[in-house]
Amino acid sequence: MFKVFIDGREGTTGLRISERLSARADVDLIVLPEAERKDPARRKWALNACDAAILCLPDAAAREAVSMVENEHTVILDASTAHRTAPGWAYGLPELGETALKAVLAARRVAVPGCHASGFIALVAPLVRAGLLAPETPLSCVSLTGYSGGGKKMIADYREKGAAYDPPRPYGLAQTHKHLPEMTKICGLLAPPVFLPVVGNFYSGMLVSVPLHRAQLLRGAGMADVRAVYADLYRGPIVVYRETLAENGFASAGLLSGRDGMYVSCEGNEERFTLLAAYDNLGKGASGAAVQLLNLKMGAEATAGLAL
Repeated sequence: MFKVFIDGREGTTGLRISERLSARADVDLIVLPEAERKDPARRKWALNACDAAILCLPDAAAREAVSMVENEHTVILDASTAHRTAPGWAYGLPELGETALKAVLAARRVAVPGCHASGFIALVAPLVRAGLLAPETPLSCVSLTGYSGGGKKMIADYREKGAAYDPPRPYGLAQTHKHLPEMTKICGLLAPPVFLPVVGNFYSGMLVSVPLHRAQLLRGAGMADVRAVYADLYRGPIVVYRETLAENGFASAGLLSGRDGMYVSCEGNEERFTLLAAYDNLGKGASGAAVQLLNLKMGAEATAGLAL
């Protein structure tokens, strides 16, 4: 029985992880009583009594939690932004290839990718590594997300405002979004993309898009070469290449709402095309990714407990 403690279990991400794990016979969840969950001494005990701690906390609290861990055998999976570019931490997107998978398997400290960042990196990093995109290529990205990505406060706000929030709302307009450092580093880019996150009046789901001109690709490559990279790398069962994500000409951010997988695609024509990643901001973008990483660390099937 693998002992797991979710620090920050009461938040949106933590609750879904708890749901995914509570019915499993191979996981023993350590749950602190309500009166103890913010007690530093009890948190420290739980963090050191578990085989794996999943941190669903603000950045400062996540760093504090890591400092409390004295048990050298405790695995830490951090779903905050605090350690995604930190030295000594593996980045938890094993679908990027054998090197990424081996890093996750070997590490005691693993950063769960950011929701927007997961799609951007899944789309761009393989093209840079295949030599189809130069690290200095200027890129842009638009990412449409459901409001649950903003946590309990945003969920309550959207449910209160109702139809008043129907028009999608871009944010992060100052180009300082917290996911930009990992998007840049993990893709091997020399500069961050121009990034426009947009929140819509729907609970969950995410559609990340990166537009490209053929002239931006190297070695005379085109859309067929991009598709070949994705088809070779993303064979499932969690991240899967699909030739199209569109239905009747429309791609939906809710395509994988409530599920833990990701679809990757490239659509357009030979001169102009769009890289697309569809998934759930709370699934492969957060809780589902954390459960997948836990599965890898405990030697279980990567898909155990996931909704695919």
